Amino acid sequence: MSVVRVCFVCMGNICRSPTAEAVMKRSAEEAGLVHRLEVDSAGTADFHIGELPDRRARAEARRRGLELASRARQVHVGDFEYFDLMVAMDELNAALLRDLAPDTAAAAKVRLLMDFAEDGAGSPDVPDPYLGGAEDFSHVFELVEGACGGLLDHLRAVHDLRP
Repeated sequence: MSVVRVCFVCMGNICRSPTAEAVMKRSAEEAGLVHRLEVDSAGTADFHIGELPDRRARAEARRRGLELASRARQVHVGDFEYFDLMVAMDELNAALLRDLAPDTAAAAKVRLLMDFAEDGAGSPDVPDPYLGGAEDFSHVFELVEGACGGLLDHLRAVHDLRP
């Protein structure tokens, strides 16, 4: 049985991408797919390497029964070989990932998280809550939860994932 590897990517890897990582891990657990899905997160910038996720993201996660405990890291070219899918939180980070990709096959692994949103409406971006307040972090969680559900459905169909 093969494992599908997904990396969520935002700018600093302290707000949106660790949120998506935790939400997707919980979704995989609930679906009985932990053994078939490996999830990680990274940032396109080196601003916060080694740091825990933003305290406001951790607070919102705890409110929703999750812990954000990963440490920020910067995405690197080797991630394109390791991961099956590089899921960007917004168009800027998707473009940065495509620029970093070593070839066209690697660049084709880049997708926007909101492409998988179940309602299919709204912005292609998960907005960065870093300069906002608690309500912005709550909004990010709502967007991420909906889109991760659609992403999991996509992965089930494309990779024949079953418990």
